[in-house]
Amino acid sequence: MKRKVLAIIVPALLMAGAANAAEIYNNNGNKFDINAKVDARHTFSDDTGNDGDETYIEVGFRGETQITNDTDGNNALTGFGEALGKVIASDTENSGGNGYMKLAYAGLKFGQAGSFDYGRNYGVIYDVEAYTDMLPVFGGDSYTWTDNYMVGRANGVATYRNTDFFGMVDGWNFALQYQGNNENGGTDDGLNEGTKNRHDGDDFRLDNGDGFGMSTSYDFDFGLSLGAAYSSSDRTDEQVAAGLHHNNRYSKYAGGDTAEAWTVGARYSASVMGNDELYLAMMYAETRNMTPYGTDGIANQTQNFEAVAQYQFDFGLRPTLAWVYSKGKDMGGYKGRHDNRSVIEYTDKALVNYIDIGATYYFNKNFSTYVDYKINLLDEDVNFYDENGISTDDIVGVGLVYQF
Repeated sequence: MKRKVLAIIVPALLMAGAANAAEIYNNNGNKFDINAKVDARHTFSDDTGNDGDETYIEVGFRGETQITNDTDGNNALTGFGEALGKVIASDTENSGGNGYMKLAYAGLKFGQAGSFDYGRNYGVIYDVEAYTDMLPVFGGDSYTWTDNYMVGRANGVATYRNTDFFGMVDGWNFALQYQGNNENGGTDDGLNEGTKNRHDGDDFRLDNGDGFGMSTSYDFDFGLSLGAAYSSSDRTDEQVAAGLHHNNRYSKYAGGDTAEAWTVGARYSASVMGNDELYLAMMYAETRNMTPYGTDGIANQTQNFEAVAQYQFDFGLRPTLAWVYSKGKDMGGYKGRHDNRSVIEYTDKALVNYIDIGATYYFNKNFSTYVDYKINLLDEDVNFYDENGISTDDIVGVGLVYQF
């Protein structure tokens, strides 16, 4: 592939959040694409939970079928579906439980009237979080947990999306989403694809009550996009009851009846110096009674910030610099004694704080290699992190990727 073409394709793939799919069938309005990725990854860290082989594979498909047609396509009815599965390849063959579905949904698109789908899909809060979730290994984890309400991938979400505001305003997009009750412990696969900090499948922190969310964005014609999103959900009885433990004196669990999140963000992408590509993005978000921390806590409130800068050289190199930060507020401890031991008061604490320096080299659109260095800025001398199982160690991830 010509390097100039690569400089255009690679940023598009990264911003789309998917590998380049192979078209298997396309005839008379029926399309079927498949995609696959092998990420041969190894991470290095003093934290044994984040040190070792992390190789995995992903295989998915997307199909669509034209149900009705019209002369200009503005009112055509199209059915579509997508599925994406992941298998962890770093365990022994008889370990079991290494595979799960990341996405599985189907829906209808009504021309310029928008689309509706249902199943396992991304929550609308992630519409903005995706701006900064662009790092080779880490990133996108200041407050985003899988199966935690509508901030990441989630079960049972019904989503309506509309682009260009019914075809009347170029660049103005919006989405509405409803999530049904899930009280089965979730299917959490970690904060992101770059950590081994996975949690048991029966973690009630990953349950949710009924909720709704919305997002909107505007894409300017000079490379700037602005976005905002909001969600509100009922918490389960078990989550609320846990927050009332000991009259809230020592509970690590938020006690409110409602879990909320809101976020705003911006991204900018533009060609510079010929065929090179500059990418800048940042987002700010707050959550209430929602965000898990450590091995068993739920923060009453978090304040979160992420910023990313990337530069795509036309010869294939893409360096990355980022900062990811999350501050937990009113963490729930108190000074005194509890169960015959002294207890330290934890009010406001940084839950995530690191600088990321990384680089990816694209040999072509199908093969790349990367290195990603997470410089952990959490204070290793603070007892809070040790008592809550929060790592304060640096992590380095390296890998080779083949995808189509």
